[in-house]
Amino acid sequence: MMIQEKLRNLRKLKNISQQEMAKIIGTDASNYSRKERGEVRIFDDEWVKIARVLGVSAEDLKNEGHELSDQYNQSSIQEQSGNGTGLYCLSELVIQIQKKYISMLEKEVESLKSENKVLKCKDQ
Repeated sequence: MMIQEKLRNLRKLKNISQQEMAKIIGTDASNYSRKERGEVRIFDDEWVKIARVLGVSAEDLKNEGHELSDQYNQSSIQEQSGNGTGLYCLSELVIQIQKKYISMLEKEVESLKSENKVLKCKDQ
């Protein structure tokens, strides 16, 4: 897994915004965003601050291609397609993030349904 992907996924799992992370390392959100995308270097002292907030070691975050020791469990998912079968590994972290996102969307749908009912009643 790429460093930037680990950093972004773990930050989202911890529900920390880029703005909050920027404050932690003493920069602005735009600069932090570039750091997270790998466009700007993250300095050693920043790695330490980021790792502390995310609850992992700086070494785990910085090692490209290595999973985070305690944060990631691999799940295998078989995908059947017309072109053949591919085996894809998705980290448990990505699955957890997707579940949280789905839950958030379900709540939003319910809220919109309620709002829609209210608006329909007003029209009648």
